[in-house]
Amino acid sequence: MMKCIAPALMLLLAGCSASADIPAQQAQKARPGPEHSLDMENVCRQNAARRYNTGIQQIDVTGFEQFQGSYEMRGVTPRREAFVCTFDAEGQFLHLSMR
Repeated sequence: MMKCIAPALMLLLAGCSASADIPAQQAQKARPGPEHSLDMENVCRQNAARRYNTGIQQIDVTGFEQFQGSYEMRGVTPRREAFVCTFDAEGQFLHLSMR
């Protein structure tokens, strides 16, 4: 009985100790290009102008942040009402929030 268990145990231990070289996973950071971010800014301005009943040229975009799976663009109206436009990872407009 011991003659069968010892080789089987050695095979199991040898199989467990063999390491496969698995490459480390890295997060992808897709950054929008200048053209793409300018399009996002225009969409944000249009939505904010419609929501706040003002002209597109009067909307000031003050910040742009990238998060893990989305983008946020902050801005203010001429009456100093703050807002945030949210975009998904591909740059598609999601919603406009009043802040």
